[in-house]
Order: sequence, then C-alpha cells, then structure tokens
Amino acid sequence: MSLPVEKLRVHLIAVLNKMPACAEELRELDAALGDGDLGLTVSAGSRAAAEAIAKLPDEATASDVLLAMGKAFSTANPSTFAALVGGGLLAAAKTVTGRHEVGKAEALAMGRALANRIAERGKAQLGDKTVLDALVPSLDTLEAASGDERAQLDAMIATAAQQVSATAALQSRKGRAGWLQERSAGHPDPGATAWLRFLEAWRGQAVSVTVHLP
Repeated sequence: MSLPVEKLRVHLIAVLNKMPACAEELRELDAALGDGDLGLTVSAGSRAAAEAIAKLPDEATASDVLLAMGKAFSTANPSTFAALVGGGLLAAAKTVTGRHEVGKAEALAMGRALANRIAERGKAQLGDKTVLDALVPSLDTLEAASGDERAQLDAMIATAAQQVSATAALQSRKGRAGWLQERSAGHPDPGATAWLRFLEAWRGQAVSVTVHLP
C-alpha cells in the first residue's frame, strides 16, 4: 500500500514535532560519549524540518519533502550529525524524484540512500557505533518482512531496539566518542537511539491526525 505525499507530509510533521520529547535522553547519552549536543541537534532540526515541510505547496512531490527536510535539519543547529543526516536526506530525495506516492519499495530506496550517504560522508561502517548500527539492520528487516505495514514497522522497531542495546558493548570509532576508546563501551549509541525514537514516533502516529498545511 502506498502513502500519498499529502498524507506523508501530515505524518512527518506530527512525528518530527514529537522528536523534541526525547531531547534530554539524547543529550544525556551524547554527553557520556561526546559533547552532549545531540539532543539540541535533533530537537532544533526536527522542528525546523516540520516547519519547512508545512510551507511546501500542495503539489509538492516526495522529493520536495525530503529536500526541504534535509536543508532545514542540516542548518537548524550546525553539527556533524545534522550535516550527515541532512546530506543523507538530500541523497534520499533523488530516489523519489517526481513521485507523489511512496510505498515499501520507495521507503527502502530512501533509507538505503540515507544510510549510504551517511556512511560515505562519515567514513563509517557497521560496528563503528553510529546511527548506522540501527538504521541498516532495520532496513534489512523491512526488506525481508512480510505482513501488513504495522507488522513490518513493528519488526523494524524490534530490530532497531535490539541493535541499540547491542551498541552498548561496542567501542566508538568515530567522532568525539572515538577519543574515549575503551571508555565508550557501556553506553548505547545516541544516534542509533534517535533513529529508534523516530520509528517509535512513526508507529505511534494515528492515521486520523490532522495538521494544518498552509
């Protein structure tokens, strides 16, 4: 089943506006491994992205939505995470050029492009204790999943949650967290946690929600 872009926008705006609720959790996790700015980055970036989507014209395509999200997220609070996610969203936008509906195939294409750009620009790979450690396995789960959309999303969330827990045993290899070396073990990765919270917010978003689009 495909989701029309107008409904995608409504869902994304509502979900992005929920993300600031996890800002303190992300700040604490990031403070244990880095400079503690991830909570602000996700909070400011999500709000800016929601506002940018709401300002798009009615005829906006899926690509337009991702482009607006990427530009807004990357500039709302300059940080490495913001730049990586913003760049990833811009790459994802290229996979749905001209599309007015998105389904599983498009979601996978967008997710893979997002992950690949983050890996490329961040020079990261699985096991480096980054957002990729939850993002990539959850996409693998989606690709292999069957059943209805809720069942597939539940499977993605279960995988992401398992991977977030698994990152606690890893040693960070990238960014400020990499400077801690063996001391970074024992803490789950904040970026991976942010992805999990996004998926959970998406699941919790009711289909009947209404958001004013000017």
